[in-house]
Amino acid sequence: MERIFLLVLSSLGVSLVTADSLSPPVNVTIREVKANSAVVSWDIPEGDPVIGFAITQQKKDVRMLRFIQEVNTTTRSCALWDLEEETDYIVHVQSISMSGTSPLSEPLRFRTPKEAETQASKSEDEVTMEEVGQTTQLRAGELIIIVVVLIMWAGVIALFCRQYDIIKDNEPNNNKDKAKNSSECSTPEHPTGGLLRSKFPKNNNNNNRMPSVNIIEV
Repeated sequence: MERIFLLVLSSLGVSLVTADSLSPPVNVTIREVKANSAVVSWDIPEGDPVIGFAITQQKKDVRMLRFIQEVNTTTRSCALWDLEEETDYIVHVQSISMSGTSPLSEPLRFRTPKEAETQASKSEDEVTMEEVGQTTQLRAGELIIIVVVLIMWAGVIALFCRQYDIIKDNEPNNNKDKAKNSSECSTPEHPTGGLLRSKFPKNNNNNNRMPSVNIIEV
């Protein structure tokens, strides 16, 4: 990859052979504009056998221009450096093929900001990134707390279910013990465990029937 930088007078022009079949670059745009630098990018029409590019950079109302040429590359952008702050610039882009160069693209005009404005914008970006980092940390802490609480609740529910199963398993044994104790205290005549016994003997005389008292011994 070869890159050639020339600083010439616009009155002398740029001696490059123009290829009639090669179309100029399209969608030429400028980005990342700072006080002393910028980046120009473009697109190449489909099918053009491009092997490089050429850029002319000129200050507005100034005859001096900068010529940048790069071959054996497929890149579609180029950094412009050593610019002056608060200055208007005009940029043209050309495609380079084996047969020559394309016509100039549409002129692209842009203006560099003040150094102070660039620093202020940078500071705002840094503050924004710092705030984003703090917000991310807070969200991570909240997620950790939520996970811990959920784990604790899961443990409580599991313990409750375990105790419930133990109590449920013990219920048949308790019922068996109660049934055993009840059968030991019962008799054939009195299943409930009571025994009737007469305190007085029976009297066959119906006329002199004495009241009887039944005592229940348990």
